[in-house]
Amino acid sequence: QVQLVESGGGLVQAGGSLRLSCAASGRTSSMYNMAWYRQVPGKEREFVAAISWSGVTTDYADSVKGRFTISRDNGKNSMYLQMISLKPEDTAVYYCAAGGRIGVRESSSFTYWGRGTQVFVSS
Repeated sequence: QVQLVESGGGLVQAGGSLRLSCAASGRTSSMYNMAWYRQVPGKEREFVAAISWSGVTTDYADSVKGRFTISRDNGKNSMYLQMISLKPEDTAVYYCAAGGRIGVRESSSFTYWGRGTQVFVSS
């Protein structure tokens, strides 16, 4: 199995920046495609961005394209989400996921999940 732990969430003003991290451990963790999702109370989990195991291929939701950058460092078994120009509508719990396929955005595509980290953007 793969274990995932998110960190880096917090409270920022609109227009600010945050960098989320996901630390992965376990069997062949560096070989999994990975993704970020987010969720607010009363809504379904929403796709944010995905990255292939090699880091070559990425996929972004239209709502974050141009503002968020997904990356990974397989030597450190870590994945990152750099967020700039944050908006109040970005407020959510952000989850790290592994095991899915790039281009398949349904959350059911991913096998492993972290517990999430809270991002709150004030207006």
